[in-house]
Amino acid sequence: MNNSGTRELDVVVIGAGQAGLSAAYHLRRSGLEPDRDFVVLDHAPRPGGAWQFRWPSLTYGKVHGMHSLPGMELTGADGSRPSSEVIGAYFEAHERRFGLRVHRPVKVEAVRDAEGEGVSGAAPAAGSKEGSRAAPEAGSEGGRLLVESSEGTYATRALINATGTWDRPFWPRYPGQETFRGRQLHTAGYPGPAEFAGLRVVVVGGGASGTQHLMEIAEVAAGTYWVTRRPPVFREGPFGEDQGRAAVAMVEERVRQGLPPQSVVSVTGLPLNDAVRRAREAGVLDRLPMFERITPDGVAWADGRTVEADVILWATGFRAAVDHLAPLKLREPGGGIRVEDTRAVRDERVHLVGYGPSASTIGANRAGRAAVRSVERLLSRVSA
Repeated sequence: MNNSGTRELDVVVIGAGQAGLSAAYHLRRSGLEPDRDFVVLDHAPRPGGAWQFRWPSLTYGKVHGMHSLPGMELTGADGSRPSSEVIGAYFEAHERRFGLRVHRPVKVEAVRDAEGEGVSGAAPAAGSKEGSRAAPEAGSEGGRLLVESSEGTYATRALINATGTWDRPFWPRYPGQETFRGRQLHTAGYPGPAEFAGLRVVVVGGGASGTQHLMEIAEVAAGTYWVTRRPPVFREGPFGEDQGRAAVAMVEERVRQGLPPQSVVSVTGLPLNDAVRRAREAGVLDRLPMFERITPDGVAWADGRTVEADVILWATGFRAAVDHLAPLKLREPGGGIRVEDTRAVRDERVHLVGYGPSASTIGANRAGRAAVRSVERLLSRVSA
Protein backbone atom coordinates (compact mmCIF):
# COMPACT_ATOMS: atom_id res chain seq x y z
CA MET A 1 0.00 0.00 0.00
CA ASN A 2 1.39 3.44 -0.90
CA ASN A 3 1.08 6.74 0.93
CA SER A 4 -2.27 7.56 -0.70
CA GLY A 5 -3.87 4.44 0.79
CA THR A 6 -4.07 2.77 -2.61
CA ARG A 7 -3.26 -0.94 -2.56
CA GLU A 8 -0.82 -2.10 -5.22
CA LEU A 9 -1.28 -5.53 -6.78
CA ASP A 10 -0.26 -7.32 -9.94
CA VAL A 11 -3.77 -8.27 -11.08
CA VAL A 12 -7.36 -7.31 -10.27
CA VAL A 13 -10.17 -9.59 -11.43
CA ILE A 14 -13.61 -7.97 -11.60
CA GLY A 15 -16.44 -10.49 -11.43
CA ALA A 16 -16.68 -13.99 -9.92
CA GLY A 17 -18.87 -15.79 -12.40
CA GLN A 18 -17.57 -18.64 -14.56
CA ALA A 19 -15.00 -16.49 -16.38
CA GLY A 20 -13.77 -14.70 -13.25
CA LEU A 21 -13.34 -17.90 -11.25
CA SER A 22 -11.54 -19.52 -14.16
CA ALA A 23 -9.12 -16.60 -14.29
CA ALA A 24 -8.61 -16.67 -10.52
CA TYR A 25 -7.95 -20.43 -10.58
CA HIS A 26 -5.29 -20.04 -13.26
CA LEU A 27 -3.72 -17.07 -11.47
CA ARG A 28 -3.26 -19.31 -8.42
CA ARG A 29 -1.79 -22.09 -10.55
CA SER A 30 0.68 -19.58 -11.98
CA GLY A 31 2.03 -18.96 -8.48
CA LEU A 32 0.22 -15.73 -7.62
CA GLU A 33 -1.43 -15.47 -4.21
CA PRO A 34 -4.87 -13.96 -3.58
CA ASP A 35 -4.84 -10.77 -1.50
CA ARG A 36 -1.08 -10.52 -1.95
CA ASP A 37 -0.60 -10.56 -5.73
CA PHE A 38 -4.19 -10.43 -7.00
CA VAL A 39 -7.70 -9.82 -5.79
CA VAL A 40 -11.13 -10.88 -7.06
CA LEU A 41 -13.90 -8.30 -6.62
CA ASP A 42 -17.53 -9.35 -7.04
CA HIS A 43 -20.57 -7.11 -6.68
CA ALA A 44 -22.97 -10.00 -5.99
CA PRO A 45 -24.01 -10.81 -2.42
CA ARG A 46 -22.99 -14.48 -2.62
CA PRO A 47 -21.23 -17.00 -4.90
CA GLY A 48 -22.89 -18.13 -8.12
CA GLY A 49 -22.35 -15.34 -10.64
CA ALA A 50 -25.48 -14.49 -12.60
CA TRP A 51 -26.89 -17.94 -11.85
CA GLN A 52 -27.88 -16.85 -8.34
CA PHE A 53 -30.42 -14.45 -9.85
CA ARG A 54 -32.15 -17.00 -12.11
CA TRP A 55 -35.84 -17.65 -11.67
CA PRO A 56 -36.83 -20.56 -9.36
CA SER A 57 -38.54 -22.56 -12.11
CA LEU A 58 -35.26 -22.87 -14.03
CA THR A 59 -34.18 -26.16 -12.50
CA TYR A 60 -30.73 -27.58 -13.06
CA GLY A 61 -32.22 -30.24 -15.33
CA LYS A 62 -33.37 -27.52 -17.75
CA VAL A 63 -29.94 -25.88 -18.03
CA HIS A 64 -28.29 -26.35 -21.42
CA GLY A 65 -24.56 -26.82 -21.67
CA MET A 66 -23.32 -26.03 -18.16
CA HIS A 67 -19.56 -26.66 -18.28
CA SER A 68 -17.61 -27.44 -15.12
CA LEU A 69 -15.19 -24.93 -13.64
CA PRO A 70 -11.50 -25.74 -14.09
CA GLY A 71 -10.05 -28.20 -11.60
CA MET A 72 -13.38 -29.35 -10.14
CA GLU A 73 -16.20 -31.26 -11.82
CA LEU A 74 -19.85 -30.71 -11.00
CA THR A 75 -21.21 -34.19 -10.42
CA GLY A 76 -24.31 -35.75 -8.88
CA ALA A 77 -26.41 -32.59 -9.05
CA ASP A 78 -30.17 -32.99 -8.49
CA GLY A 79 -31.83 -31.93 -11.74
CA SER A 80 -35.06 -31.02 -9.95
CA ARG A 81 -33.43 -28.35 -7.76
CA PRO A 82 -33.31 -24.70 -8.90
CA SER A 83 -30.20 -23.98 -10.95
CA SER A 84 -29.49 -20.96 -8.73
CA GLU A 85 -29.06 -23.27 -5.74
CA VAL A 86 -27.11 -26.02 -7.49
CA ILE A 87 -24.66 -23.77 -9.33
CA GLY A 88 -24.38 -21.29 -6.47
CA ALA A 89 -23.31 -24.08 -4.10
CA TYR A 90 -20.90 -25.42 -6.72
CA PHE A 91 -19.25 -22.02 -7.26
CA GLU A 92 -18.94 -21.56 -3.49
CA ALA A 93 -17.28 -24.97 -3.12
CA HIS A 94 -14.85 -24.10 -5.95
CA GLU A 95 -13.90 -20.81 -4.29
CA ARG A 96 -13.24 -22.61 -0.99
CA ARG A 97 -11.28 -25.52 -2.45
CA PHE A 98 -8.83 -23.27 -4.28
CA GLY A 99 -8.74 -20.48 -1.69
CA LEU A 100 -9.76 -17.74 -4.12
CA ARG A 101 -10.88 -15.36 -1.32
CA VAL A 102 -13.41 -13.43 -3.37
CA HIS A 103 -14.25 -9.98 -1.95
CA ARG A 104 -18.01 -9.37 -1.94
CA PRO A 105 -20.16 -7.44 -2.20
CA VAL A 106 -17.83 -4.92 -3.81
CA LYS A 107 -18.96 -2.51 -6.50
CA VAL A 108 -16.36 -1.26 -8.99
CA GLU A 109 -17.20 2.30 -9.97
CA ALA A 110 -14.45 3.07 -12.48
CA VAL A 111 -11.11 1.96 -13.89
CA ARG A 112 -8.65 4.69 -14.87
CA ASP A 113 -5.09 5.04 -16.09
CA ALA A 114 -2.94 5.93 -13.09
CA GLU A 115 -0.63 8.19 -15.11
CA GLY A 116 -1.25 11.79 -14.15
CA GLU A 117 -3.27 10.80 -11.08
CA GLY A 118 -0.33 11.27 -8.71
CA VAL A 119 -0.43 7.69 -7.46
CA SER A 120 2.70 5.98 -6.22
CA GLY A 121 3.60 3.10 -8.49
CA ALA A 122 1.97 4.64 -11.54
CA ALA A 123 5.26 5.25 -13.31
CA PRO A 124 6.72 2.59 -15.59
CA ALA A 125 8.81 -0.03 -13.85
CA ALA A 126 12.60 0.11 -13.97
CA GLY A 127 13.87 -1.08 -17.32
CA SER A 128 10.77 -0.14 -19.27
CA LYS A 129 10.87 2.62 -21.87
CA GLU A 130 8.59 5.43 -20.82
CA GLY A 131 6.60 6.77 -23.72
CA SER A 132 8.03 4.18 -26.12
CA ARG A 133 4.59 3.35 -27.54
CA ALA A 134 3.57 5.58 -30.41
CA ALA A 135 -0.17 5.00 -30.03
CA PRO A 136 -1.52 6.68 -26.87
CA GLU A 137 -4.40 4.25 -26.73
CA ALA A 138 -2.14 1.23 -26.41
CA GLY A 139 -1.62 1.61 -22.64
CA SER A 140 1.68 2.25 -20.88
CA GLU A 141 3.85 -0.81 -20.42
CA GLY A 142 4.66 -0.97 -16.71
CA GLY A 143 2.11 1.71 -15.82
CA ARG A 144 -0.73 0.91 -13.48
CA LEU A 145 -4.51 1.05 -13.68
CA LEU A 146 -6.57 2.45 -10.83
CA VAL A 147 -9.58 0.32 -9.90
CA GLU A 148 -11.93 2.48 -7.82
CA SER A 149 -14.29 0.37 -5.77
CA SER A 150 -16.61 0.50 -2.76
CA GLU A 151 -13.85 -1.02 -0.61
CA GLY A 152 -11.11 1.32 -1.78
CA THR A 153 -8.76 1.86 -4.71
CA TYR A 154 -6.39 -0.70 -6.18
CA ALA A 155 -3.41 0.12 -8.40
CA THR A 156 -2.87 -2.87 -10.66
CA ARG A 157 -0.54 -3.79 -13.48
CA ALA A 158 -3.21 -5.88 -15.21
CA LEU A 159 -6.99 -6.11 -15.16
CA ILE A 160 -9.13 -9.14 -16.00
CA ASN A 161 -12.68 -7.94 -16.53
CA ALA A 162 -15.29 -10.69 -16.11
CA THR A 163 -18.45 -8.70 -15.46
CA GLY A 164 -20.69 -10.51 -17.94
CA THR A 165 -24.01 -9.05 -19.05
CA TRP A 166 -26.64 -9.72 -16.35
CA ASP A 167 -26.44 -6.20 -14.95
CA ARG A 168 -27.33 -4.62 -18.30
CA PRO A 169 -30.68 -5.94 -19.52
CA PHE A 170 -31.62 -4.48 -22.89
CA TRP A 171 -35.01 -2.76 -23.06
CA PRO A 172 -36.09 -1.80 -26.59
CA ARG A 173 -38.07 1.39 -27.01
CA TYR A 174 -41.34 1.52 -28.96
CA PRO A 175 -43.85 4.33 -29.51
CA GLY A 176 -46.48 4.44 -26.79
CA GLN A 177 -44.47 2.35 -24.32
CA GLU A 178 -45.01 4.83 -21.51
CA THR A 179 -48.81 4.70 -21.97
CA PHE A 180 -49.17 0.96 -21.29
CA ARG A 181 -51.41 0.43 -18.27
CA GLY A 182 -50.25 -3.11 -17.61
CA ARG A 183 -46.97 -4.46 -16.29
CA GLN A 184 -43.68 -4.48 -18.19
CA LEU A 185 -40.70 -6.50 -17.03
CA HIS A 186 -37.47 -7.90 -18.42
CA THR A 187 -36.37 -11.51 -18.26
CA ALA A 188 -33.73 -10.37 -15.72
CA GLY A 189 -36.61 -9.88 -13.29
CA TYR A 190 -38.72 -12.87 -14.35
CA PRO A 191 -40.24 -14.37 -11.15
CA GLY A 192 -41.52 -17.65 -12.57
CA PRO A 193 -44.91 -18.45 -14.11
CA ALA A 194 -47.17 -18.24 -11.05
CA GLU A 195 -47.48 -14.44 -11.14
CA PHE A 196 -49.00 -14.58 -14.65
CA ALA A 197 -51.93 -16.87 -13.81
CA GLY A 198 -55.09 -15.72 -15.56
CA LEU A 199 -53.35 -12.86 -17.38
CA ARG A 200 -52.81 -12.07 -21.05
CA VAL A 201 -49.08 -11.98 -21.72
CA VAL A 202 -47.00 -10.79 -24.68
CA VAL A 203 -43.51 -12.31 -24.69
CA VAL A 204 -41.03 -10.41 -26.87
CA GLY A 205 -37.84 -12.17 -27.96
CA GLY A 206 -36.81 -15.22 -29.95
CA GLY A 207 -34.02 -16.60 -27.76
CA ALA A 208 -33.88 -19.54 -25.39
CA SER A 209 -35.05 -17.53 -22.36
CA GLY A 210 -38.06 -16.17 -24.22
CA THR A 211 -39.23 -19.60 -25.34
CA GLN A 212 -38.70 -21.08 -21.87
CA HIS A 213 -40.70 -18.28 -20.25
CA LEU A 214 -43.41 -18.55 -22.87
CA MET A 215 -43.87 -22.30 -22.46
CA GLU A 216 -44.12 -21.97 -18.67
CA ILE A 217 -46.48 -19.01 -18.73
CA ALA A 218 -48.78 -20.60 -21.32
CA GLU A 219 -49.72 -23.29 -18.80
CA VAL A 220 -51.28 -20.76 -16.40
CA ALA A 221 -52.07 -17.62 -18.42
CA ALA A 222 -55.38 -16.65 -19.98
CA GLY A 223 -53.53 -16.16 -23.27
CA THR A 224 -50.01 -15.76 -24.60
CA TYR A 225 -48.55 -14.11 -27.69
CA TRP A 226 -45.01 -14.62 -28.95
CA VAL A 227 -43.47 -11.70 -30.83
CA THR A 228 -40.01 -11.73 -32.46
CA ARG A 229 -38.16 -9.50 -34.92
CA ARG A 230 -37.12 -12.46 -37.06
CA PRO A 231 -38.71 -15.87 -37.60
CA PRO A 232 -37.21 -18.35 -35.11
CA VAL A 233 -34.84 -21.04 -36.34
CA PHE A 234 -35.34 -24.42 -34.67
CA ARG A 235 -32.38 -26.75 -34.76
CA GLU A 236 -32.93 -30.46 -35.28
CA GLY A 237 -30.55 -32.98 -33.77
CA PRO A 238 -27.51 -32.48 -31.55
CA PHE A 239 -25.46 -29.32 -31.73
CA GLY A 240 -22.15 -30.43 -33.19
CA GLU A 241 -18.66 -29.11 -32.56
CA ASP A 242 -18.41 -27.67 -36.08
CA GLN A 243 -21.60 -25.67 -35.55
CA GLY A 244 -20.25 -24.43 -32.24
CA ARG A 245 -17.03 -23.24 -33.84
CA ALA A 246 -18.97 -21.49 -36.59
CA ALA A 247 -21.21 -19.70 -34.08
CA VAL A 248 -18.25 -18.56 -31.98
CA ALA A 249 -16.42 -17.41 -35.12
CA MET A 250 -19.34 -15.16 -36.08
CA VAL A 251 -19.31 -13.46 -32.69
CA GLU A 252 -15.51 -13.26 -32.64
CA GLU A 253 -15.44 -11.46 -35.97
CA ARG A 254 -17.75 -8.75 -34.63
CA VAL A 255 -15.48 -8.27 -31.61
CA ARG A 256 -12.41 -8.01 -33.82
CA GLN A 257 -14.15 -5.28 -35.79
CA GLY A 258 -14.96 -3.35 -32.62
CA LEU A 259 -18.71 -3.97 -32.90
CA PRO A 260 -20.92 -4.79 -29.91
CA PRO A 261 -20.82 -8.58 -29.46
CA GLN A 262 -23.79 -10.80 -30.04
CA SER A 263 -24.53 -13.68 -27.72
CA VAL A 264 -23.08 -16.98 -28.93
CA VAL A 265 -26.47 -18.55 -28.18
CA SER A 266 -28.25 -16.02 -30.40
CA VAL A 267 -26.58 -17.40 -33.53
CA THR A 268 -27.00 -21.12 -32.80
CA GLY A 269 -30.77 -21.46 -33.19
CA LEU A 270 -33.25 -23.04 -30.76
CA PRO A 271 -32.96 -26.76 -29.95
CA LEU A 272 -36.00 -28.71 -31.04
CA ASN A 273 -36.51 -30.93 -27.99
CA ASP A 274 -39.65 -32.77 -26.89
CA ALA A 275 -40.98 -29.84 -24.83
CA VAL A 276 -40.56 -27.46 -27.77
CA ARG A 277 -42.27 -29.92 -30.12
CA ARG A 278 -45.25 -30.18 -27.79
CA ALA A 279 -45.47 -26.40 -27.50
CA ARG A 280 -45.38 -26.01 -31.27
CA GLU A 281 -48.11 -28.59 -31.71
CA ALA A 282 -50.24 -26.76 -29.12
CA GLY A 283 -49.78 -23.44 -30.93
CA VAL A 284 -47.86 -21.85 -28.04
CA LEU A 285 -44.89 -21.13 -30.32
CA ASP A 286 -46.90 -19.58 -33.15
CA ARG A 287 -44.78 -16.50 -33.75
CA LEU A 288 -46.05 -13.02 -34.59
CA PRO A 289 -43.89 -10.36 -36.29
CA MET A 290 -42.76 -7.38 -34.27
CA PHE A 291 -45.52 -4.91 -33.43
CA GLU A 292 -45.31 -1.25 -34.47
CA ARG A 293 -46.40 0.43 -31.24
CA ILE A 294 -47.64 -0.12 -27.71
CA THR A 295 -51.10 1.04 -26.70
CA PRO A 296 -52.55 1.61 -23.21
CA ASP A 297 -54.22 -1.81 -23.44
CA GLY A 298 -51.73 -3.87 -25.45
CA VAL A 299 -49.80 -3.79 -28.71
CA ALA A 300 -50.63 -2.88 -32.30
CA TRP A 301 -49.25 -3.68 -35.75
CA ALA A 302 -48.99 -1.49 -38.83
CA ASP A 303 -51.74 -3.48 -40.60
CA GLY A 304 -54.26 -2.52 -37.91
CA ARG A 305 -54.13 -5.72 -35.88
CA THR A 306 -54.19 -5.27 -32.10
CA VAL A 307 -53.78 -7.55 -29.12
CA GLU A 308 -54.92 -6.73 -25.60
CA ALA A 309 -52.45 -7.61 -22.88
CA ASP A 310 -51.93 -7.32 -19.14
CA VAL A 311 -48.18 -7.95 -19.26
CA ILE A 312 -45.33 -7.38 -21.72
CA LEU A 313 -42.32 -9.55 -20.93
CA TRP A 314 -39.16 -8.34 -22.69
CA ALA A 315 -36.91 -11.36 -23.29
CA THR A 316 -34.64 -9.14 -25.36
CA GLY A 317 -31.22 -10.04 -24.08
CA PHE A 318 -28.40 -8.19 -22.40
CA ARG A 319 -25.45 -5.97 -23.21
CA ALA A 320 -21.90 -6.23 -21.87
CA ALA A 321 -21.56 -4.62 -18.43
CA VAL A 322 -18.44 -2.55 -19.11
CA ASP A 323 -19.47 1.02 -18.21
CA HIS A 324 -16.86 1.13 -15.44
CA LEU A 325 -14.17 0.87 -18.14
CA ALA A 326 -15.37 4.06 -19.86
CA PRO A 327 -12.51 6.26 -18.52
CA LEU A 328 -10.03 4.09 -20.44
CA LYS A 329 -11.72 4.96 -23.78
CA LEU A 330 -11.56 1.41 -25.09
CA ARG A 331 -14.62 1.59 -27.33
CA GLU A 332 -14.30 1.72 -31.10
CA PRO A 333 -16.47 3.88 -33.40
CA GLY A 334 -18.68 0.81 -33.97
CA GLY A 335 -19.66 0.84 -30.30
CA GLY A 336 -17.80 -2.23 -29.06
CA ILE A 337 -14.39 -2.93 -27.56
CA ARG A 338 -11.99 -4.46 -30.08
CA VAL A 339 -10.50 -7.59 -28.57
CA GLU A 340 -7.80 -9.96 -29.84
CA ASP A 341 -7.82 -13.24 -27.93
CA THR A 342 -8.82 -11.67 -24.60
CA ARG A 343 -6.74 -8.48 -24.80
CA ALA A 344 -8.31 -5.08 -25.39
CA VAL A 345 -6.52 -3.73 -28.47
CA ARG A 346 -6.44 -0.18 -27.08
CA ASP A 347 -4.81 -1.21 -23.78
CA GLU A 348 -2.83 -4.43 -23.38
CA ARG A 349 -3.23 -4.28 -19.59
CA VAL A 350 -6.96 -4.96 -19.93
CA HIS A 351 -8.38 -8.41 -20.68
CA LEU A 352 -12.04 -9.15 -21.24
CA VAL A 353 -13.27 -12.65 -20.44
CA GLY A 354 -16.86 -13.79 -20.73
CA TYR A 355 -17.15 -11.13 -23.43
CA GLY A 356 -18.32 -11.87 -26.96
CA PRO A 357 -17.02 -15.26 -28.14
CA SER A 358 -16.13 -16.32 -24.58
CA ALA A 359 -19.63 -15.60 -23.21
CA SER A 360 -20.47 -19.27 -22.75
CA THR A 361 -19.50 -21.58 -19.93
CA ILE A 362 -16.87 -23.50 -21.87
CA GLY A 363 -15.68 -20.34 -23.62
CA ALA A 364 -15.34 -18.56 -20.28
CA ASN A 365 -13.07 -21.31 -18.95
CA ARG A 366 -10.78 -21.10 -21.95
CA ALA A 367 -10.74 -17.32 -21.89
CA GLY A 368 -9.75 -17.27 -18.21
CA ARG A 369 -6.76 -19.49 -18.95
CA ALA A 370 -5.76 -17.49 -22.03
CA ALA A 371 -6.01 -14.18 -20.18
CA VAL A 372 -3.75 -15.40 -17.39
CA ARG A 373 -1.12 -16.59 -19.86
CA SER A 374 -1.12 -13.17 -21.49
CA VAL A 375 -0.99 -11.42 -18.11
CA GLU A 376 2.00 -13.57 -17.12
CA ARG A 377 3.86 -12.36 -20.21
CA LEU A 378 3.02 -8.73 -19.40
CA LEU A 379 4.15 -9.09 -15.79
CA SER A 380 7.42 -10.74 -16.82
CA ARG A 381 8.18 -7.76 -19.11
CA VAL A 382 7.41 -5.02 -16.61
CA SER A 383 9.40 -6.71 -13.83
CA ALA A 384 12.43 -7.42 -16.02
